Amino acid sequence: MTSRPEKSTTQRIKTLLVGSVFALALGGIVLGETTYIFGNTAHAENLSGAPMASQPVFSFADIVERVQPAVVSIRVKTDEAVATGQDDNGLPPGFGPDSPFYDFFKRFGAPGQRGPKSGPQHRYGMAQGSGFFISDDGYVVTNNHVVENATDVKVVTNDGKEHAAKVIGTDPKTDLALVKVSDGKSFPHVSFANGDPRVGDWVVAVGNPFGLGGTVTSGIVSARGRDIGAGPYDDFLQIDASINKGNSGGPAFNINGEVIGVNTAIYSPSGGSVGIGFAIPAHTAQSVIKSLMDSGKVVRGWLGVQIQPVTDDVAASIGLDKPHGAIVTEPQDNSPAAKAGIKAGDAIIAVNGQDVEDAKDLARKIAAFPPKTIVDVTLWRDGKETVVKVDLGELPNDKQAKAGSSGDDSGHTSLDDFGLSLAPATAMGAGDEGVVITGVDPNGKGAEKGLREGDVILAVSGEVVSKPSQVVADIEAAAKAGKKGVLLRVKSDDQVRFVALPLANKG
Repeated sequence: MTSRPEKSTTQRIKTLLVGSVFALALGGIVLGETTYIFGNTAHAENLSGAPMASQPVFSFADIVERVQPAVVSIRVKTDEAVATGQDDNGLPPGFGPDSPFYDFFKRFGAPGQRGPKSGPQHRYGMAQGSGFFISDDGYVVTNNHVVENATDVKVVTNDGKEHAAKVIGTDPKTDLALVKVSDGKSFPHVSFANGDPRVGDWVVAVGNPFGLGGTVTSGIVSARGRDIGAGPYDDFLQIDASINKGNSGGPAFNINGEVIGVNTAIYSPSGGSVGIGFAIPAHTAQSVIKSLMDSGKVVRGWLGVQIQPVTDDVAASIGLDKPHGAIVTEPQDNSPAAKAGIKAGDAIIAVNGQDVEDAKDLARKIAAFPPKTIVDVTLWRDGKETVVKVDLGELPNDKQAKAGSSGDDSGHTSLDDFGLSLAPATAMGAGDEGVVITGVDPNGKGAEKGLREGDVILAVSGEVVSKPSQVVADIEAAAKAGKKGVLLRVKSDDQVRFVALPLANKG
């Protein structure tokens, strides 16, 4: 009997519009002789049937009454251009000016067109989600995916009134957007919470699920710091308050009526709520929304390094007591990191005294600073900590990096202990830097660590290499020094990474 294949994580995680909340109806829960009463019930009976004294009444009604007027539904008309493969004249490939049919098709339209120069086609649609006012003059927070490609945005308030709005700015990296209602009225609004919630804290979600209108659900904060693969700065709150299609962009409140998160996504095999929802935490939303309000875009700090996680093997190779931080595979040319002296092989373990957990944590920490901020970056280099000051730049849209070393040697050799054959890069026509892996034993340690034919070894234990003999000598030196592993800096296609090879110590 064959088993059915599991769906991928990305298939199961579906970003859904967040907005309405459905009405909450909670009954009594009896635990032994104690009865917790929710709603308006004034008394209950114990297990023996005898009447019990009235119990304290717990309800979210006061919170909801206070915050719900600030929560809105968002209706969007979208226009998304659909690629047709046509040129600027609306002609398909092969029917350009050199074609004998050019004038005919330009005048009367190419095959499949409805007329001359039909050009790109457009797909029009409607979308709806949720949002909430953060100021009395009409600023509304929602998700980027709610207003993406919007040609017309309407904000519907809790009293059913519709208001025209415009998009002020969006940030696809965090899936946040800011829109503005400009009709001169004063609107009820809510505030972001200061500080992070704890796991187990109550949470109330308000929004517009399935277009039903204002709906409320409740639950608890299930987890913090979730990475669901949605973007480079994933740091989601996980909540179990029901979130469904239409809830995107709606707020998640604490019991003080403060916004602790912006509902954004759910984990669902079926597309419906299964009690696992994700919200952008307030501290992230506040920072992003402030930037959008100030300048219409988000400007992030930029360090300028290619990094990878510090694994157990990497930590052992560089002498760290445990795997943490992010190891620099390459500083980018003329980047703030390069100007500050950060080098390939440095492990970044703290920023401004705050420990760096992993590569994503480093990206989040640096992005949280505005450009031109000077930060202290703690490095693990040559078996000890060192601190450098870095004047952060502005994160560019496109980042490029190059490795740099050179050498010339015609000798070929092999690393039998690792199942690798080596040759100089120059001799193999692979550029003027490093040593090329020309052969990999599929059963060897090198293959086990992901090395493959064509990879270029740029450095061993931080020492730039250009000859196979240098690679051999550096590995032998590391083994004689009693190291548990040796760290190779390897270029695979256009990516540079570190590979830790385990060593059999020779004393």
